[in-house]
Amino acid sequence: MTNMRILQFLSALLLLLIQPKIALGDVFSAVAGMEVLVATESELVKHLDTYIQEEENRMKQLRGFLKEYESMNQEASVDASKYLANPINAYLLVKRLTSDWKKVEKVMSQNSGSAFVKNITQHRSVLLFPSDDDLKGAAVALMRLQDTYKLDTHALAEGNLLGKKYSRHLTAGDCWELGRQSYNNGDHYHTVLWMAEALNKFEKESSKTVAKENILDYLAFSTFKQGNLEEALQLTDELLNIVPYHERAIGNKKHYEKLLRQRGIVYRKGEGVNANLSEPFNTANLKLTKPAGSTDNWDVYEKLCRGEKLMDLRIEGSLRCRYITRNVPFFFIQPIKMEEASLKPLIVVYHDVISDEEIATVKKLAQPKFQRATVQKRETGEREVSTFRIAKSSWLKNEEHEYVLKIDRRIGDITGLDMATAEDLQVCNYGIGGHYEPHYDYARKGEVQKDFGWGNRIATWLFYMSDVEAGGATVFPKLNLSLWPKKGSAAFWYNLDPNGEGNDFTQHAACPVLTGSKWVSNKWIHERNQEFRRPCGLQPDSEML
Repeated sequence: MTNMRILQFLSALLLLLIQPKIALGDVFSAVAGMEVLVATESELVKHLDTYIQEEENRMKQLRGFLKEYESMNQEASVDASKYLANPINAYLLVKRLTSDWKKVEKVMSQNSGSAFVKNITQHRSVLLFPSDDDLKGAAVALMRLQDTYKLDTHALAEGNLLGKKYSRHLTAGDCWELGRQSYNNGDHYHTVLWMAEALNKFEKESSKTVAKENILDYLAFSTFKQGNLEEALQLTDELLNIVPYHERAIGNKKHYEKLLRQRGIVYRKGEGVNANLSEPFNTANLKLTKPAGSTDNWDVYEKLCRGEKLMDLRIEGSLRCRYITRNVPFFFIQPIKMEEASLKPLIVVYHDVISDEEIATVKKLAQPKFQRATVQKRETGEREVSTFRIAKSSWLKNEEHEYVLKIDRRIGDITGLDMATAEDLQVCNYGIGGHYEPHYDYARKGEVQKDFGWGNRIATWLFYMSDVEAGGATVFPKLNLSLWPKKGSAAFWYNLDPNGEGNDFTQHAACPVLTGSKWVSNKWIHERNQEFRRPCGLQPDSEML
């Protein structure tokens, strides 16, 4: 209930006290004097009725919120891990606990609900609430998935991933929020895609979840920023039809018309590829430019993530699988299954090298210590949070559990390398859109790495501790190679040639997780103590298994 309504209501209650010529004790003594009470009562009835209607509407709104939250929570509570493995569900959960909950609080605080809102606020230190940054991150993650896996905007909004329906559809308000987050990140490409979807959904919604003018405001300007001047002007005209005195739209309209005149284009209202806004707004008619990736071979990276076969068939045909023993007595009883993924540089996958029990123990030890995964700063070697890498991680020392020590020894037995100069076991979990963009594990020239006194990282060992339903591959863009997570297996490669020089072909990346949860753990092994375990050959890049 607005402050104005409250003032009107109080004014009606005080009407008797401010009548100028009627004493309180003499109201009943003359009919003329009492006529004002009829008017007073009429005013009270009117305002009371208005107040009750507003309260009923407020309660109706809150019941609607409650019904939606209960429905969503029941669905999520059946199997939280499975529910959150879906990126759309994960995004919607964050949205429900950030921007959507603010709407609920606003409705509650309009009256007696303010006490409840205050109580909830006081418990924010106990209850885990996602932040606005979490909402931003979830939205950006969906954009990343959309681009990497070429997901159609409408299909994604309908809850479909790769032809399979995984979740509920997004509302116009959900799509608008995704578009708004993209706009705030300066990403006008995705703003257009999601605002256009919001506009089309708005027209079909019986209960509107966002105002049309809010959609048009973002859509028009981002359409202009993507180089579609006439269409931007059409959308701005539509916005001004709804809000004639929209200050920003008026200014933009003048600017667009000026630019068209400079180009010698005569604009006629109601013409153009999307002139009829009663029809679905079609982004296929627009000129749209996707944001560039962070590396030169970004297109190859995305293709590999999608599972496209890019490796030369002759190279692929030369790769072999075999059992190895490394002259380790235990391996004579149970040989190690090794699959070659690349010969130059040497990249192999070992199968069934970590048990389910060991995986469960490592997860249990690591999870309480999880923090946002970091990357090393090129200039200083210090670790920092970056959008380059989206995951949570922690580190386990050998002495924390016998399994951690056994795993460390097993890696040494299989690789033949000295684990005394290996870093602690890093455990990572990739959630919604979790990824690690193309990078190198070794310190290249000019880069500073944390100084253990052990030299550069000669090799990487990467355990896959879960299967991933879709996405999450480890890819090597310069080798056209994709490794797909398989629980219990491990990838191994040398980052350095035997002469100690970094191998540029070991650039690799963790593709975004499309559905599921990806668990990995890795050991970075350094070059000290490896001089006689991996000696130089006659050629700088000669490999030894």
